[in-house]
Amino acid sequence: MNYAVLLFPDFSMILCGWLLCRYTALNRRVWEPVESLVYYFLFPVLLFHSIVKSPIQLDADASLVLGGLLMTVVGVLLTHALPWLMRWWPGTREGFSARDHAASAQVAFRFNSFIALGLAERLATQGQDGRGPLLMALLIGVCVPLVNVAAVWPMARHAGRGVLRELVRNPLIIATVSGLACNLLGLRVPDWIAPSLSRIGAASLALGLMAAGAGMQFGTLARSKALAAGVLTVRHLLLPLVALGLCITLRLDTVQAATLLLFSALPTASSAYVLAARMGYNGALVASMVTLSTALGVLSLPYALSLQRHFL
Repeated sequence: MNYAVLLFPDFSMILCGWLLCRYTALNRRVWEPVESLVYYFLFPVLLFHSIVKSPIQLDADASLVLGGLLMTVVGVLLTHALPWLMRWWPGTREGFSARDHAASAQVAFRFNSFIALGLAERLATQGQDGRGPLLMALLIGVCVPLVNVAAVWPMARHAGRGVLRELVRNPLIIATVSGLACNLLGLRVPDWIAPSLSRIGAASLALGLMAAGAGMQFGTLARSKALAAGVLTVRHLLLPLVALGLCITLRLDTVQAATLLLFSALPTASSAYVLAARMGYNGALVASMVTLSTALGVLSLPYALSLQRHFL
């Protein structure tokens, strides 16, 4: 599988946003309203529709669900341990701040749902078990609420806002929790409105990625090299190893193991930038990390699958 080809559409949208903002009249004043549109309307609709449209059967794949949740929890814990771990490495505290860590921590454990589903579909068309897309949708459905809560929590706390109030009002959490509830209750989107929701989802992907590119400032990333290295190491190196251990411990079958390992090595969510920017944090730093994570996915995805070939 050519992962570079699979990741190119996301990377090209980020690059397009950066070029438009930097070299045309479509500057930051144009992109700020776009960020609000994506964050408060387009992306919540996309999340809700993505979760509702695929029936979730928790009883059939309980071990996979447990593996996805445990891996996510470990990713959150590892990321929040970075300030302590950095104390042991000379020079790593330079340019490091609690606010930057709160904003960028989400990069380590959030994931790009579009790439996840694209990978699952690609594997299914290459003759592997057709359960792949459904299993990936199941992981997305159960993990999205958890990662969104984990992303909002530190930023709300460091901003001195009521954490519970921020969680309850967060549009991404509202969309994912309501989508999961509807799925488990057996409610489905009517056929006549599904095409409109699909088009809204496509718009949110393109605009969200372009907004991330428009917000990039690589000088900000250069001042936070240690933080970026730590967060991306967790995302692309350590989480696949955690997933491998869970595959062995939970005795997942071949397709379940492949799904969890691919899930563990995904590039981070493009909406991470929008969330950080809308909550008043360093969006430029997060946007730069999103771009690097997308590029690193070309390496981490084959790395994760190689772990299955060699150890399972």
